[in-house]
Amino acid sequence: MKTKITEMLGIEYPIIQGGMAWVAEHHLAAAVSEAGGLGLIGGANAPGEVVREEIRKARELTKKPFGVNVMLMSPYADDVAKVVVEEGIKVVTTGAGIPGKYMGMWKEAGIKVIPVVASVAQARLMEKSGADAVVAEGMESGGHIGEATTMTLVPQVVDAVSIPVIAAGGIADGRGIAAAFMLGAEAVQMGTRFVVSKESIVSQAYKDRVIKAKDIDSTVTGMSHGHPIRCLRNKMTREYLKLEKEGRPFEELEYLTLGTLRKAVMEGDVDNGTVMAGQIAGMVKKEQTCKEMIEEMMAQAEALLGRK
Repeated sequence: MKTKITEMLGIEYPIIQGGMAWVAEHHLAAAVSEAGGLGLIGGANAPGEVVREEIRKARELTKKPFGVNVMLMSPYADDVAKVVVEEGIKVVTTGAGIPGKYMGMWKEAGIKVIPVVASVAQARLMEKSGADAVVAEGMESGGHIGEATTMTLVPQVVDAVSIPVIAAGGIADGRGIAAAFMLGAEAVQMGTRFVVSKESIVSQAYKDRVIKAKDIDSTVTGMSHGHPIRCLRNKMTREYLKLEKEGRPFEELEYLTLGTLRKAVMEGDVDNGTVMAGQIAGMVKKEQTCKEMIEEMMAQAEALLGRK
């Protein structure tokens, strides 16, 4: 399927894998790219040299294009911004901030810059600062979220900017992809579905928790202090929401969550860890390879869009 995004990024299918912290490492990124989508290595809070190593390991697994997600609030953002240039990465997505200070360096290196946005105002600002496209991410998604839903955000962003828009949040099958195209998107970004892929390195307990999730199993913590995060309900979220309701200070709540994503992803503690997943988790029912997922979703989307 050809779209402005597949042509811009040199990929076969208009599917981008989210740059999820602790999850989006070289195995997953390479597998998604090999299957015809765009895999991303999640920079998260990792030092530049760790990201460099991940890039080089991914290159051993695929010759196809893949990108890096640069988390702009990371203390290592400056280093990671340089590493992507030095390693010849051609696509960068960004989160948690405005990539303006790196834009000149990235553009000079021929990098396509695609920020994740949660509002029309952010999308316009990113276009003005030189972004090649934007990911309009609705609050259905896992992890850090905004306030608008995908259904309302995507068409408004499409109308507001002239650069291509990628839809994210609540998309996990061909119906979601087809719907995104109807809203004016040129591609989709997905995280939760790829979390349970066979190539994903997350603990089996994390995968099983996502697969067993029901439609009402996600919750949002941190709404009261302006740092909302969507994850699946467990012992940790119950404690967090109780303390949040009591009006406990942000620092105390933040301390409660320190290291909990790693605890769930790497150690399999899905009771006390943070199990980040989108509302669509209730529809994710099985482990598959990235290739099986992408081919299944694209066949369904193409049939719905009348392209087959």
